[in-house]
Amino acid sequence: MNNFALKAPLRVLYLSQSPALIGRQLDGEALSREQAGALRDDVSTDEITPVHILSHYDDTLGDFAHTGLRCEGENPIARRALRQAGFQVLVAGRRYGKGSSREHSPTAEKLAGVWLVIAESFERIYRQNADNIGLFTSTDFGLLDRIERGEAITLADLLQGREPLAASILSAGGLLLWGQRFLSGSEPLLANARLGHNTHSAAEATTHTETATHTGYAEDAALCGSEPILANAAPQTLFDKILNRHRLAAPHTPEQPQAGDGLFVQADWRFIHEYYTGMADTLLRGALGEDFTLQRPEQIVVFEDHTSYVEESPAHVRGGLIANMHAMSQAQRDFAARHGLRMHRTLTDAEVLQDDGSNVAGISHAMVAEHYALPGQVVVGTDSHTPHSGALGCVAFGVGTTDMANAFVTGAVRVRWPECVRVELQGRLHAGVTAKDLMLHLLATPWIREGHGVGKVFEFAGEGIAQLSTDERATLTNMCAELGGLTGIVAPDAETVRFLKERRGVDFLIEDWMHSDAKARYAHHIAVDLPSLQPMVARPGDPGLGLALSALKERMKIDIAYGGSCTAGKREDFDHYHAVLAWGLKQGLKVPEGVQVFLQYGTTAVRDYCRAQGYDQTFAAMGVRILQPSCGACANCGPGSSTDAAQVTVSAINRNFPGRSGPGQVWLASPPTVMASALAGELLSFEDLQRRTLAGEHR
Repeated sequence: MNNFALKAPLRVLYLSQSPALIGRQLDGEALSREQAGALRDDVSTDEITPVHILSHYDDTLGDFAHTGLRCEGENPIARRALRQAGFQVLVAGRRYGKGSSREHSPTAEKLAGVWLVIAESFERIYRQNADNIGLFTSTDFGLLDRIERGEAITLADLLQGREPLAASILSAGGLLLWGQRFLSGSEPLLANARLGHNTHSAAEATTHTETATHTGYAEDAALCGSEPILANAAPQTLFDKILNRHRLAAPHTPEQPQAGDGLFVQADWRFIHEYYTGMADTLLRGALGEDFTLQRPEQIVVFEDHTSYVEESPAHVRGGLIANMHAMSQAQRDFAARHGLRMHRTLTDAEVLQDDGSNVAGISHAMVAEHYALPGQVVVGTDSHTPHSGALGCVAFGVGTTDMANAFVTGAVRVRWPECVRVELQGRLHAGVTAKDLMLHLLATPWIREGHGVGKVFEFAGEGIAQLSTDERATLTNMCAELGGLTGIVAPDAETVRFLKERRGVDFLIEDWMHSDAKARYAHHIAVDLPSLQPMVARPGDPGLGLALSALKERMKIDIAYGGSCTAGKREDFDHYHAVLAWGLKQGLKVPEGVQVFLQYGTTAVRDYCRAQGYDQTFAAMGVRILQPSCGACANCGPGSSTDAAQVTVSAINRNFPGRSGPGQVWLASPPTVMASALAGELLSFEDLQRRTLAGEHR
């Protein structure tokens, strides 16, 4: 691609905040940067490719590019509109590509004819996915002046400022082509590897009831991949130590990486779910033919966690996509069977009645924390909320389809060395205030809203972290995806050991190196005074639109209350749901007429716990619809999604981008606030519900 250039004339689409200005461009009018006005910030992957069309992973995907884009309450880009208009360049504001790890988004743009996206800043996963498929991205707005003058844009222009590995991958036309050149058939590069951490047998890893002793580092796991490069003597964060123990030697990667450098690591666990597996298989067949071999298949786990309730998903039913979704799931089952991979499959309500109890299933990253990940390991998955497992003291991050396909056949996972941010938690949260409130608080801070957290690692530490359970810590690390971070991490401690023993029957021994050094360098420090936090909500449209619930001036009536998802479908989340509903039941409260309430387990282990505690009786008495483990309404894939733009939902999920959970307005809140609001029929904290009820206002 050395002679590659984008040649004039180039059509540019400015993603303006004004739907009318976008419409004028789609109709053929060429606008200048000044005429385009304010650009859309925070364009999410849910808007670029709405979740209900992700069953397409062929050329058809290009028809749907940006069909979910929301500007001033309108969707200005119709199906096929971007493709038919013939734009080669898209321009937007800051934090472009927020949200999901779906590679469908840059793929749809490229299939629609786009070659270059210019934005003030990009989210990590989106930009890496774009690199991997050969879609160019740039933060150089000076290119627009040259385009307006009719100049060609050369490959050197497009690679200006990119780190060497990204530049090399783009020059090769994408990661799979690059990988075939540099990571395949090169015995000296891929031979004599040792896996950085002990993963033990499949039985030990997946059975949470048996007892096993695990240590953090093993010397004897001879596996395919480069020789891990051990840490240097300088003070390091825990993240640095883990990544150094898994780092691989590869072309165009530095021997001593600095922040921003691209490199490859060897993962202890790789996992994928049904939205990506068929796409990955298609990519691999196209690049390698039918007879490719997966590296270390015993450390690949396949999850079916998005499609259990697809027949009840309004968006999929309305779009006539049910058959596509079943075909997508079947493609994953076929792939897993062909390669002998471990697979977890969620069950519908009807299937649960026939289940003998042996099915262990749930949302992928929640399952990985419950059954696989261990402190000191590296975990990668095709979901932006893979950092969930960082609560156990491992490095866990999300990747796109091409990254995972490459990792399947080479064992090497691409990552850009990040800067670390230390989040010091001071004091203790008040009763009724949760980790979700803490994250909504962080998301609303100017430093995060301005995008400074993009690509960084968030290390949660301080006296406050010791007071939080592993379930609550998982909320923090999980929602580092919303902060824009690569991942979140908590150093393992006595609570980690307790969790692994109680939930998995694992006797884990924390090794001396599993902590950040006293003089480790951080790019930024954030101090949070936990006692000052109150119950929070985030306004519809973005998780960063947070405010204290007490500061909300209007009385916001609700139509739907939803508790579930990876973020809020854990055991302790259900303790909160039950506590509020049990109190309400005792007080004689009922869910108001017209309000629908849904609770969805994150995993079968959480479901079984709730049944053992008798929670299901309270839920039934309050008229709550209980849903089996699945991503469900969080990904607009089942009951709990809105069906009308006028509907208002209060939800414990992690993100509320436009269209994420249906056409309605989604307010984010903590588990206790969601259930208190369900009983009140309006946004309300549990404390205020108790006060009003005891004062006679809700009887």
